[in-house]
Amino acid sequence: MIGHKFAVGQFVDYDRKLTPSPRPAGPYEVTRVLPAENAETQTYRIKSKAEAFERSAKEYEIVAVEPVASEMAETFAAAPAAHRRH
Repeated sequence: MIGHKFAVGQFVDYDRKLTPSPRPAGPYEVTRVLPAENAETQTYRIKSKAEAFERSAKEYEIVAVEPVASEMAETFAAAPAAHRRH
């Protein structure tokens, strides 16, 4: 079984050292972990609030980032009350 570097709900951005392109700046939220294509390649679906669609990203293309305060507040508000820490 392959481990996943990123989890659903985690915030990531494209590694600018590897993929300098005209994409909107992150953060992007991981929305799905797709089935592995092979033992070396893991693909994720990621979503930016600046875009109406999701993107596919290979694990090596993205890096973990800390969410900005507004994303943290929205994520907390959307979480079921049973999952919130008091």
